[in-house]
Amino acid sequence: MSAANDAAPVIEVITSAREMRAWSRAARARGLRVGFVPTMGALHDGHLSLVRAARARSDVVVVSIYVNETQFAPGEDFDKYPRGVEADVAKLQAVGGVDVAYAPRAMYVDPEKEAPHETFVTVENVSKGLCSLSRPHFFRGVATVVTKLFNVVEPDVAAFGKKDYQQWRVIQRMVRDLDFDIDVVGGEIVRESDGLAMSSRNALLTPENRAKAPAIRACMSRAAEDARSRRMDASEIVRVVTEGISNATGVVDYVKVMHPETLVEYEGVVESDCVVAIAAKFGEVRLLDNIEISINP
Repeated sequence: MSAANDAAPVIEVITSAREMRAWSRAARARGLRVGFVPTMGALHDGHLSLVRAARARSDVVVVSIYVNETQFAPGEDFDKYPRGVEADVAKLQAVGGVDVAYAPRAMYVDPEKEAPHETFVTVENVSKGLCSLSRPHFFRGVATVVTKLFNVVEPDVAAFGKKDYQQWRVIQRMVRDLDFDIDVVGGEIVRESDGLAMSSRNALLTPENRAKAPAIRACMSRAAEDARSRRMDASEIVRVVTEGISNATGVVDYVKVMHPETLVEYEGVVESDCVVAIAAKFGEVRLLDNIEISINP
């Protein structure tokens, strides 16, 4: 596979689905593997780590930048979500390894000009619980826009961050079930120096809440260490994490202990590998995090 170099070529910015598809097909016709990193912009080091993961498995890399309206419900932070395509492209240029930034102006028809969009993709079981409890619209929107992006970019490899653990598993299942010939890679969580998982939403935290939010990682790590050293009931893991977040004045949306692939919730003593998934609010900002725990037999 090719690698980024210090004098990286200028990234091509494409806004048209037709042009993007043509570019990707031309690359594949030359025998090149196409890597893809879908994003909603406001790029940080977590996104850039996914670029490196995609580049390691492909010859050319496309990064999409699009804030997907169908995964936001009325009253959520769609209008507040950070936007800045030029700044994002500059970050990608600086890190290297990206050939195209796909920045569509719109991915859904304008209902004032055409018949409204009415085709959506739903992943039935893996989408249940967790984020769908408070955001029942979310994964339908994610699965739909990712399907549209896959149909435009036609990648061989796509990289998704494990911070959004359920999203990663939803996309894996969708790719399997719909016969996409795409290798879906899960990138490890990239963290700030104090342990907070990198997220575009971190910029929305007040200084006071930004100082408190690393409690999520601290209590997760404590629970994981205990679970590795002794037999723990899933409810005890939930209690340790919930208390840690609450003591830092965070408001817990959910803390779940689950099978890593099926996301079926554990009951009783945890005797095999699991993932602890968390969503919590600090102020008005909802943060996600998780930790995978290997249980010694």
